[in-house]
Amino acid sequence: MIMDLDLDQTLDGVGPRLRELRAQRELTLADLSTQTAISVSTLSRLESGDRRPTLELLLPLARAYGVTLDELVDAPPTGDPRIHLKPIKAHGMTMLPLTRRAGGIQAYKLIIPARSARQTPELKTHEGYEWLYVLDGNLRAVIGGHDLILAAGEAAEFDTRVPHWFGAADERGVEFLSLFGRQGERAHLRARPKRG
Repeated sequence: MIMDLDLDQTLDGVGPRLRELRAQRELTLADLSTQTAISVSTLSRLESGDRRPTLELLLPLARAYGVTLDELVDAPPTGDPRIHLKPIKAHGMTMLPLTRRAGGIQAYKLIIPARSARQTPELKTHEGYEWLYVLDGNLRAVIGGHDLILAAGEAAEFDTRVPHWFGAADERGVEFLSLFGRQGERAHLRARPKRG
């Protein structure tokens, strides 16, 4: 009986949690419906508590919000604070996502192995804004008309609509952090001194 009460309380809290997550991400019900293939009316009924959440509805919502099912239903913490990173290998590099929420600024750790003898930059463009910080090694960054070598401790920032490419600058390989905003969010603000 107590277990049923706990389950009912958890399920009753899902609607407000879904509404809160959608507000945080500044999404409309129509936006979310497009991302999840769940109808606007079903999403509305889930948020209002008029529809009981099921696994078939919660899984696509968790994916859309970039959260675990536990976070989606606000399950009590298990006491394990570890983040289990799942590396993504693409274009000769390994990317470790450091953020799990969808939207806003995303953080990644990137590892690029030592350069090959014939490494020709293939410049790409896409929407967004990126900030880089080199942790170890030397990063070759071709950004627009600039061909730069960034050493450990150096940073760069740029609009990703400018053609760009990254690679290891030498035979050592390189590790760096990337903060990326798809909507062009800048990673930090610059303060300018007041003119008197």
